[in-house]
Order: sequence, then structure tokens, then C-alpha cells
Amino acid sequence: MKKMIALLILLVIITSCSTFRTDFSIISSKNIELSNAAKFTRANFRVEGVDKTYIIVIIPTGTPNLKEAIDRAIEQVPGCVALVDGVLSFKQFYIPYVYGEYCYTVEGTPLIDPEFSSTDYIN
Repeated sequence: MKKMIALLILLVIITSCSTFRTDFSIISSKNIELSNAAKFTRANFRVEGVDKTYIIVIIPTGTPNLKEAIDRAIEQVPGCVALVDGVLSFKQFYIPYVYGEYCYTVEGTPLIDPEFSSTDYIN
């Protein structure tokens, strides 16, 4: 019985959570020239961008930024101007008075403007 109570206390102390925030049709933090939209192509792979901050003891090192997560995903592919068919989630992990993490994760399919890209990434 003591082991069961100890395990329950440990599970309460070590908390972790992943929350689905939203899915999106198209998202970008960059300026997009919509007059060229007919020339945009989708990549045949998905990319992920993460912006993470930490809690050390009880001191937060910052606040995660959604724009940074989007930028990191978009900047992985040359010529990418936006992400399509994606998912945004928020994750957190915390061991009280020891360590924790908060992060935004953005995942989507790159939308590539061929004027700015290499043909290696296009379908």
C-alpha cells in the first residue's frame, strides 16, 4: 500500500501535458506575394518548428513564442513562404523545484515559392 501511495505522489509531482491548440489550412509569419500564388507548390514532406523555454528550479528562462516556432519551421526549406495543412500544439513538463519546459510546436507541409527555391524540394 505504501508503494502505491508513493507512486501516486510521484505521478502528481511529475506533471506533463500536451495540448492540441488548433489545426490550420495555411499559416505564415512572412510577407507573401499573393499575386504569385498560382505558382506556389507544396513539398512532399512535412516540417516541424519548436520554440522552447525552460524553468530551472522556480525561475523561468522566458516565454515560448509562437511566431518563433512558425519561423523555424518555414526557414528549414529554401523558398518556403508558408505552411499548409498543419497542427499547432503546446507542450509542458514540470518537476516542481527542479526543472520544467514549455514549448510551442508547429508542424505542416511547406508551401514553396519557386522564384526563391531550389528545385530539390519541389514535388
